[in-house]
Amino acid sequence: MWDAFNIFGRKKSEPAEEDIVAVKSESELLKQPQSSMETQDPVYAPSPWDEHQAMDGDVPETGVVARAGNPLQPGTELASKEEIGEALKTVYDPEIPVDIYELGLIYEINIEINGDIKLVMTLTAPGCPVAGILPQQVADAAASAEGTGEIEVTLVWDPPWDTEKMSEDAKLALGMY
Repeated sequence: MWDAFNIFGRKKSEPAEEDIVAVKSESELLKQPQSSMETQDPVYAPSPWDEHQAMDGDVPETGVVARAGNPLQPGTELASKEEIGEALKTVYDPEIPVDIYELGLIYEINIEINGDIKLVMTLTAPGCPVAGILPQQVADAAASAEGTGEIEVTLVWDPPWDTEKMSEDAKLALGMY
């Protein structure tokens, strides 16, 4: 007589009509042959990073890989190597908490007479996942320094990077002492 009621005013022991219909439709689905049930392939949405990512086993090509900046106006004071180095210290390898300049990834900073900058750099490994975007970040950072013209970044693999190319500060930051 005092059985529990659910929020719809029915006794909990009485099945609701909607519940019966739902159970029937689920069981009908299970009885259908597998061939009639289509499985959809996942939809691939391209990412803006796709064109910059190195695929497994791909080694990025050497040579000029990034450009930035505009020609410098005649008479403009040229940036020094130290100023360019400071600008490059804003670029970090996302896998290592040390900037690329202190890591020793920048091999050369060449300042042309017209203010154009030629940078020669490497990466920590040929299969580096940011190989497609890091050189452009370097070019953009160098272009942000006052007194720079067109920036050209050349990627090289020889000599290969090793921990000996790191600055003392970088080694200290990574606990390599």
